[in-house]
Amino acid sequence: MQKVNSTLLTEFILTVIPYPIRLGMFLLFIYILTQLVNLLILITVWADPQLHARPMYIFLGVLSIIDMGISSIIVPHLTMNFTIGIKPIPFGGCLDQLYFYHFLGSSQCFLYTLIAYDRYLAICQPLHYPVLMTAKLSTLLVAGAWVAGSIHGAFQAILTFRLPYCGPNQVNYFLCDTPAVLRLACADTTVNKLVTFVEIGVVFASCFSLILLSYIKIIQAILRIRTADGRCQAFSTCGAQVTQVTVYYVPCAFIYLRPETNTLLDGAAALFLTAITLFLNPLIYPLWNQEVKLALKRMIRGPGTKSEV
Repeated sequence: MQKVNSTLLTEFILTVIPYPIRLGMFLLFIYILTQLVNLLILITVWADPQLHARPMYIFLGVLSIIDMGISSIIVPHLTMNFTIGIKPIPFGGCLDQLYFYHFLGSSQCFLYTLIAYDRYLAICQPLHYPVLMTAKLSTLLVAGAWVAGSIHGAFQAILTFRLPYCGPNQVNYFLCDTPAVLRLACADTTVNKLVTFVEIGVVFASCFSLILLSYIKIIQAILRIRTADGRCQAFSTCGAQVTQVTVYYVPCAFIYLRPETNTLLDGAAALFLTAITLFLNPLIYPLWNQEVKLALKRMIRGPGTKSEV
């Protein structure tokens, strides 16, 4: 579509990052594995009565749903662009992609905070944990994370698409995201960029601060454990969760919290966040969790299998 000052855009073209077609096939392979592994975790948590009513595994199940959702709104379209050629995305489709990307991404951010708080209660207040963190409360907290994420996604979508877009229509990125789309607006975007930076910064900083505070308290509690085995087990569990948080927050900070953007570097970071991080999430903690592995064995062997100690 050519630039026409009197006509608003009806579609966008997402230009693929100039990487070889093999990357597209690799992303498709990672996407399929991500869906299968997360689906396996969901089925395991739901089917095992020892897991699906416990707050920690409610959070992990929801995290699997979010991982599957984020990868599904980006990777299939990106893979098609890599393999069969670039296809335009309708204006409404671009808006939907931006909304759901921020909705699910911020929900994931809030969920990591809830997981850190859950671990804080479990390790620092073990005697009161069953009272403080019930299945009902964890469900309400998850619902709150979904609502907060939806509000954030709607705010980003409205803020971005309230501006006129009259051309050109080539988004120099592989998905409809706020910084890339704003470059095409036919209006001053200074206020939009500032508000976007502040709003995402507040979400990022508040969640990260709460997670950091939780793990500082957790480390202090672990250091007071007298047995070496107890300390190693606690550090192993928390280390896996800290790794999850790190591989999520570092790319996010790189993309959204820098005053100047570099499309190629941002694209590489976003690809890592979209494909690799979502693939690593279930491998870093859930599938290494002893209770999840035992639940998998029980599910494979059948309902009559006795629990292992």
